Order: sequence, then structure tokens, then C-alpha cells
Amino acid sequence: MTATDTNQSHTPEHARPRASETPARPRWTPAMWAVLITASFALCLDALDVSMVGVALPSIGAELGLDNASLQWIVSGYVLGYGGLLLLGGRTADLLGRKKVFLIALVVFGAASLVGGLVDSGVLLIASRIVKGLAAAFTAPAAMSIVTTSFRAGPDRNRALSIFAVFGASGYASGLILSGLLTEIGWRWTFLATVPVVAVVIVSAVLFVPKDTERQSGGFDLLGAASLTGGMLSAVYAIVSLEHGFGTDVILTAIAAVVLIGAFFAIEKRVEHPLIRLSILKNPTMIRANVALMALFGSYLSFQTMISLYLQNGLGWGAMTMAMSLAPAGVIVAVLSPFTGRLIDRYGTSPLILGSMTAMVIGYGVFLWRGGSPEPDYVADFLPSVLLFGVGFALGFSSIVSQATGEASDDDQGLASGLVNTSGQVGGALVLAVVTGLISGGSGEGFDPYRPGLIFVTAVALAGFFVVAYPMLRRGGAKPQEAPLTAVD
Repeated sequence: MTATDTNQSHTPEHARPRASETPARPRWTPAMWAVLITASFALCLDALDVSMVGVALPSIGAELGLDNASLQWIVSGYVLGYGGLLLLGGRTADLLGRKKVFLIALVVFGAASLVGGLVDSGVLLIASRIVKGLAAAFTAPAAMSIVTTSFRAGPDRNRALSIFAVFGASGYASGLILSGLLTEIGWRWTFLATVPVVAVVIVSAVLFVPKDTERQSGGFDLLGAASLTGGMLSAVYAIVSLEHGFGTDVILTAIAAVVLIGAFFAIEKRVEHPLIRLSILKNPTMIRANVALMALFGSYLSFQTMISLYLQNGLGWGAMTMAMSLAPAGVIVAVLSPFTGRLIDRYGTSPLILGSMTAMVIGYGVFLWRGGSPEPDYVADFLPSVLLFGVGFALGFSSIVSQATGEASDDDQGLASGLVNTSGQVGGALVLAVVTGLISGGSGEGFDPYRPGLIFVTAVALAGFFVVAYPMLRRGGAKPQEAPLTAVD
């Protein structure tokens, strides 16, 4: 008989807990809430940055004299820096300490925001965006690691990750609205407004995030990170430069991209502590999840950039009107995201991802059909697509990440999560590069120059749909078997 049994034998019957009752979950202390909110605001800042800059692009281009090819680097520079070093960022936090890496990266992020809001040169602005993306590649995994190590596995951690994800979704939604307001005042405020928020998060992290008691041992794969980032930058530059023909710069950068990306895979096979253990890529479900996020994020990021240019430059809409036109999508993402985990538990990831890609394809198709009207009506011509995009992104993002990590072993969870998020960023940069080339070389007035880009975006989403649907079609419509998932709800 255990000590617990002995104690219960001397407890009056009416005072004993019933078998059906479960012990009350311990309440989170104020210190735990402070840690969670601090880490969550870092994710919110990343999401704010992605949504705010798109609306400001036409104003930036007008003041700094940048064409569409240059403007896309303001977006691509950030996502390439983010995607290129995301895996290294997670590894660095494990080796050097989560709090230390988190604080240093936040300082760099805030400094890059300040510089971006003050410069008068397109080149310096793009450089600040790349640096800002590099900083985000360290803040995001460090923040995630702070959350997962501060809360016990199970209901507490799931609840914490759910709140963490809601901050990201809310940051994206509020960024769309704030960007319109700030751009009306002046586009520089879309960069400067985040500086005081970063300062508050830094102070909060110093005060509330505990020091790391344990750190992993091992080394850094700096060559792998450098070759991957350099290869992606070269590939995007070559694609964007194609609008001017196959010049020497296109050929040389294309060769550099192939060499550097090839070198990355060669390095990963030989280095002692690789960024990516290539054996993880043998899992077909994980590969499909990565391709799906490339299609989802790549198509929508490109659409948002393109539609901002069209509505403001083509139709003469103000920045605030433009931002509010996309805001319903952000609101839907913020509202639905907390419930996606429950849907995953009930239906599995594959049906939700398929539904997500279906919504995106239909949304782009409807915009192709209705959005090019000479005098479009927002409710009839634009709103249906915007609502579909919100539903598609809300269902797809969490489901794709859950599918990618659900197929990984416990030891590979961090790698799988970093890999799928890297795929999303790389997809965003590559698709946007192609779209920029298509709309820069387009002819005509109004919607016509943007039509080729929108057709390509639709094709990307459709490719993602078929990648997800293929296993289901192969089984005659049966739901694919999936590994059990611990969903965030």
C-alpha cells in the first residue's frame, strides 16, 4: 500500500475525491504569464512586419524612386534572411542560451527597424530588411523554445502554444489595419512604430525570462547556413533580372545559385552537426507538407504584394482603404486559428490542408474573374476572395506545420518545425520573384499588367492542391493514414 493509499484509508468517505473527478490544473503564476506574453510579442512583431510592409510599398516606391523589381526586394530580403538562417537560429539558441540569443536578436531587429525608417536610399532600405530578417531568424525559434521549456508537456504547453500562435495571427491581422493608418501618415512609420514595442519586449525579457540552466553541446553549421542563404539570394536575383533578358549577370547569378545550393547539400552530408539531416527528407508526407507551405505562403505573399500595387497605383486607392480591404482575411485568421487544433483532432491534417488549398485556388480564380473590372465593386468583386483567403490561410498554416512535425520523431521535432517554416519563407521569396518579373514585363492598363502574375499565383496554389490531393486520389478518396498528432487547441 502506497502512502497515498494509507492517507485515503483514514479520510472520511465524503471527503475523498470521486474517481470521475480529475485534479485541478495548477494555475499559471504571474511570472509564467509574463514569460509567455514576452515571447508571444516577439512572434507578433514578426507577423506585423510581414503584413505592414506590403501596404506601404507603393508609397516607398514613389518617394525613393524604386520600380517593382526593387520593391520586391523589400519583401524578399526579409523572408530570405528569415528563411536562410532560421535553422541556424534554433541551433544557436540551444547552444548559446535562449535568453541571450533572444535579447541580442531583438536589439538587432529594433536597430534594423530604426534604420529602415530613417534611410533615404533604396539600397540601404533593402539592406536593413535583410538584416531584420536575419534577426527574426533568431528571435522566432528562441521565443518558441522559451515557451516550450517554460511550460510542461501536455495541456499546459498546448495551451501556451495556442496563445503563442494567436499572438502571431493577431499581429498579422492588426498589421494590415495599422499599415494603412501609418502609411497615410508616412510610410516610414510602418518601420519606426515597431521600435518602441521592441524596446518594451527587451526590457520584459531582461526582467522575466529566466536564465538557461542547461545548454546543448555541439557545433554550428556556419558553412551550411551561408551556402543556403547565398544560394537563395542568388536564385531570386537571377529570376528577377530575367525581365531584362539573359545577360551576364543573370547567367552568373544562376550558376552561383546552383553551385551554392549544391554545396549546401554536400556540406550537410559531411558536417558533424548539420542544419538538416538529409534522412528526414525521405518521408513523403513531410515533403508534401513542406511543398504545401511553399505553395500557400508563396502564393498569398505574392498576391498581397501585387494587389497592393494594383489597388493603389492602378485604381488610385488610398493606403488605408487598401489595408481595410484585406483586413477581413486577417481577422478570420486571428479568429479561426485557436480552433484549428480541435479540427485537426477531429478530421486529421490532410483534409484541412486540402480544404485550405481549395479555398486559395477558388479565391484567386474569383479575383481573376471579377477583380479586373474597370470600376470594381468591393463587396461583389473583392470581398469573396478576401474571405476565402482568410479561411484558407487559417486552416492551412497550422495543419501543414502539424503534419510536418507529426511525422517526425521526438528528437527531430525542432528540425521538422524549422524546416517547414524555412520552406514557407523560401517559397514566398521564389514565387514573389517570378511574379515580379511577370508584372514588370506586363503591358496594358489597369488590371492587365497584373493578370500574368495572378495567373501564376493561381497555378502555384493549384500545384499545392494536387500535391496534397495525390495520396487521397491514389487511395480512391480514402483518408490517408496519419501519425497521431498532439494538436494545439
